[in-house]
Amino acid sequence: MVHEVAVVSGKGGTGKTTVSAAFVAIAGNIVMADCDVDAPDLHILLQPNIENTEEFISSKIAVIDEDSCTYCNICQTYCRFDAANPPDINPISCEGCGVCEFVCPERAITMQDKVSGHIHESSTRFGRMVHAKLLPGEGNSGKLVAEVRKRSLQFAEKSGNEIVLIDGSPGIGCPVIATVSGLHLGIIVTEPTLSGIHDLRRILDLMKQFGVKPATIVNKYDLNRKNSEVIEKFCCENHIEILGKLPFNPIVTESMVAGMTLSEYSPGHRLVESLEQMWKRIEDIIKSIH
Repeated sequence: MVHEVAVVSGKGGTGKTTVSAAFVAIAGNIVMADCDVDAPDLHILLQPNIENTEEFISSKIAVIDEDSCTYCNICQTYCRFDAANPPDINPISCEGCGVCEFVCPERAITMQDKVSGHIHESSTRFGRMVHAKLLPGEGNSGKLVAEVRKRSLQFAEKSGNEIVLIDGSPGIGCPVIATVSGLHLGIIVTEPTLSGIHDLRRILDLMKQFGVKPATIVNKYDLNRKNSEVIEKFCCENHIEILGKLPFNPIVTESMVAGMTLSEYSPGHRLVESLEQMWKRIEDIIKSIH
């Protein structure tokens, strides 16, 4: 059985991807999935070798046949997005709703597939990786996340890997919902700030709705020990396991600048040792999940 473990955060900038990359290096040969399809950055540290790229088509755009168009402007009247201006369609404004095709008396308008992004299947020094990127302004991020998860699971099943490690999106929006649904374990990276505490609670509520087992990591806990204690108390009262606490250390930024994971940049460092203990605990949790 393949278990999906996602590293997520209620807000951006908590260190989620740094932790994800560190876990990848510690775990060794596992399958990775970057489900932050709006702004992926796991590839910066893992430097994948892209082996296959496919277009992601999830929406449509209206196209007007100039030879058939009589310039009656009915499509312009009914278009709520001000995209129709015969014989042109504004590709940025068009939402692909199809109302213009429906009302056109000359059938001069057709809805055609629109490329919304790209999905990549890659290899890294740690194993297989599936990642994707939406084009600017495109939607349907949840569908793209679902496809990334589907392909990463297929890779894991073929290679006999028991774990797919997912680097999720920040927040609680559509891509995060698509990431946590059906998940075996959700690891929330939070920080001791008021916004960090607020958004930790939001994503925990989301996981509860989907029946996902949560665990937390408090990053940069020593920047505000009082808020860290608030997080610990909240997790304790709600029976949420804290995998560990990581102190602030410039070595994290140094490793990112070097384009390396923490384990590679400074093996044996106390931060790496803490992350190794956390990963061992994650493996134990996974073994207990049936």
